[in-house]
Amino acid sequence: MSTIAYDASRTALYTPERHETLFERGTLYTPAQWAVEASRLAYYRAEQSEAEQQRLAAALAQAGFGEPRLFLDAAIFAFGAIHGGDGTALIAFRGTQPDEIRHLATNLQAQQIEWSESGGRVHAGFAKAIRGVLPQVIDWLAGEGQPRSRLLLAGHSLGAALATLAASVLKPEMLITLGSPRIGDAEFVASLAHLDIVRLVDGCDVVTQLPPALSFYAHAGAVTYITCLTGDCVDDPAPTMIEADRVEGRARYASEHAWKPGAVLLRELADHAPINYARGFF
Repeated sequence: MSTIAYDASRTALYTPERHETLFERGTLYTPAQWAVEASRLAYYRAEQSEAEQQRLAAALAQAGFGEPRLFLDAAIFAFGAIHGGDGTALIAFRGTQPDEIRHLATNLQAQQIEWSESGGRVHAGFAKAIRGVLPQVIDWLAGEGQPRSRLLLAGHSLGAALATLAASVLKPEMLITLGSPRIGDAEFVASLAHLDIVRLVDGCDVVTQLPPALSFYAHAGAVTYITCLTGDCVDDPAPTMIEADRVEGRARYASEHAWKPGAVLLRELADHAPINYARGFF
């Protein structure tokens, strides 16, 4: 059972950057833990002040990573860092920020366009966003990030979509996504079949169900499901198991959380909070 309490607050969902890091100095972490927490740390407003940049650097240092390199284009933010122990290059992309109108506009551009980088058709808004920042990432990997042992890409929500598109170009050793929407068609998904993908879905998270599958969108990678009731991770569970867990999870949420001041009204939204993904790994 998870040692992190489920957080139903609007703060956890809308301003995840307010939560301090889960990394603790001297603790050994798995790549999945690195990716999950880095996806949450990407919400730190490091591009807005030196204090926040130092806060991000200090959090990463707790897990053994060096100074982060920031990647910025329009409203898109990501960071890269090298682990001082094993040489892993970690790149994490920020997800949707409710106070950033350009993020909302990006999410709404759901028509599909050709993705010549690897094949297939993908979400137009996501494609435009990643194409804006990808040259900076490639330059960093060819320079400071070149002497790496492996490449790990991660992201939450919009950040998960951007990380997946970047993976089709950068070919990382591992791609770990939290709360990812569907990004492209079956041909695009097939182009990623050779990658090691960990696609995390927390309970009822509604973002993972968008855009609808009937709109010619598909998910990349088998699901690792974080259960509503215990926060345990289950690899590629049966759809019947997921649905039964969600039914009980919604009922428990309504009785234990939805009515409290400051809580998110629906579990479908509350489950999208990055900290509720972390409870499956910390």
